Amino acid sequence: MIFSGLTIGSIYALVAIGFVITYNITGVLNFAQGDFAMLGAMLAITFVSMDIPMGLGIILSIGIVVLVGGIFERTAIYPARNASLPTLIIITLGVAIAIRGLAILIWGTQPRSLPPFTENNPINVLNAVLLPQSIWAVGISVVSLIAMHYFFNKTFIGKAVTACVVNRSAARLMGIKPEWMSFISIAVSAGLGAIAGIIIAPISGATYEMGLMIGMKAFVAAVIGGLTNAPAAIIGAFMIGILESFTEGLWTSGYKDAISFALLLLVLFFMPNGLFAKATGKRV
Repeated sequence: MIFSGLTIGSIYALVAIGFVITYNITGVLNFAQGDFAMLGAMLAITFVSMDIPMGLGIILSIGIVVLVGGIFERTAIYPARNASLPTLIIITLGVAIAIRGLAILIWGTQPRSLPPFTENNPINVLNAVLLPQSIWAVGISVVSLIAMHYFFNKTFIGKAVTACVVNRSAARLMGIKPEWMSFISIAVSAGLGAIAGIIIAPISGATYEMGLMIGMKAFVAAVIGGLTNAPAAIIGAFMIGILESFTEGLWTSGYKDAISFALLLLVLFFMPNGLFAKATGKRV
């Protein structure tokens, strides 16, 4: 159950980081984030079914979703950048619905599956059965998160994005354009979502509506950890994944969603800034 929880938690972590990045740069809660995961999974499945090598198909899928994220920012978020927060949230919800509608037209409603990255023979570890695809999922997620840490702390563009998070006005005075940082942050977030969808597709399959629940769980994880704190959001994601796994294994799968949202309500009631907001700070 712990292995299963870590696998699911790693998926939520990638999407939750997308929420945190976008929120800190733009102030927008992007509820289309989960649908970027669906789009990445469906594109990868399509490319593989066309006999394109899996590695190339995955790279193409991530690239296309990054492009879609950039177009989304330029055509939907940027023109409405001075609108109220509720208006911006409604825009992201509208885009999410549009993406799901387009997915139905292209791929239909039947579930699809991506082949495992390698042979998927079960491995027995401490009397538990572990699938190699789960190792891939956790490993790719960890590598992606490390890459994001390097990007934001060691590269010029990443530091410019981080500067906008710390102090948007001061960053503008230093010649940094927050508008372009918004473009980069949403495009990168879309790419993270695509990676999440691709690595979960061989495990649970993919449908046009998978992004809705992935996005909601990742949002819960981000809020539980703290929307202004990336490491805390990752911890929140793994908490949700493990909690769901134990609920499904020891109780019933019908309650795992309710348990996650019940935890969200408790956090909002008693610690509205997130469980780790004070302990780990405010910086992404």
